[in-house]
Amino acid sequence: MHELDCGDAQGIARIVAEARQPAILRGLARGWPAVAAAREGDEAIAAYLASRDNGGALKVLVGPPEIGGRYFYDDAMRGVNFRHEEMPMRALLARLLSLRGNSDAPGLYAGSTPMPECVDRFAAENPLPLDTGVDPRIWVGNASRIATHYDMARNIAVVVAGRRRFTLFPPGQIANLYVGPVERTIAGQPTSMVDPDAPDYDRFPRYAEAERHRQVADLEPGDAIFMPPMWWHTVRAEGALNVLVNYWFGQPADRFPFAALMLALHSIRDLPDAERAAWRNWFDHYVFGDDARAVADHLPPRARGVLGPPAPQRDAMMIDYVLGICGKR
Repeated sequence: MHELDCGDAQGIARIVAEARQPAILRGLARGWPAVAAAREGDEAIAAYLASRDNGGALKVLVGPPEIGGRYFYDDAMRGVNFRHEEMPMRALLARLLSLRGNSDAPGLYAGSTPMPECVDRFAAENPLPLDTGVDPRIWVGNASRIATHYDMARNIAVVVAGRRRFTLFPPGQIANLYVGPVERTIAGQPTSMVDPDAPDYDRFPRYAEAERHRQVADLEPGDAIFMPPMWWHTVRAEGALNVLVNYWFGQPADRFPFAALMLALHSIRDLPDAERAAWRNWFDHYVFGDDARAVADHLPPRARGVLGPPAPQRDAMMIDYVLGICGKR
């Protein structure tokens, strides 16, 4: 994986703008006060966060010891192998510290909580040297193994405490990752059914090909990683108390690509082969092809409608059309 030093501001900006390849941003947050506290030990970073706790409730995943920190579906695929609790940051930190050294400790994992909802002043005291335009989110827990999934937005993830290994796969490896249910997920996005720490090649033979394309990043406190949209990644966190802060940015709030996929599954996938092939031409021409070629010179601007350039009026026309069609059922 490409690695950049935190002093290479132009290189970081280029990688983020192009959003094509992941990159390790080594030492990006080495000057953060939170990272300095983490280097002093678990008690110091716990005290740093607890002193800024604003009382907001964190949604905490609680897993039994036997799952080994791998939050996933249950064996019957009817539910998950963990339960949920809610608690403020201070209470979570106290429980994590109390569990240190316990070989039979449950897993505790609070993920994706917007900073303003639980921790005051963190973003101002620990600024990212890059404007993402979004509030950071915090992830706190003990040892965990998060199933391979993807994000739809660009992502900069910063390790504050503990160590993390990110293993990434390009978007094109979707067929080799054996994706689970798309409408009933563990925590939002569909995940791979393969355990990357103990892959079952008999059950998932194509995963061996995915492994040929994987990229691995081992990060310590102060290090960060940039992940482009749709790159599959699994995250392994080590330590009795680990903390990560991430920034999802660059994803328009009024775009619904997964809804478009669901409609395509409903309306196109089960058609006869010849009809599906015909619709592939439409998608290649209007969605994945050249915008200029799709309208060329044969439609004047006033007649282009939904084929015109991005604009609020065009977007509203598209949504109204879809809602109108679906509303007729």
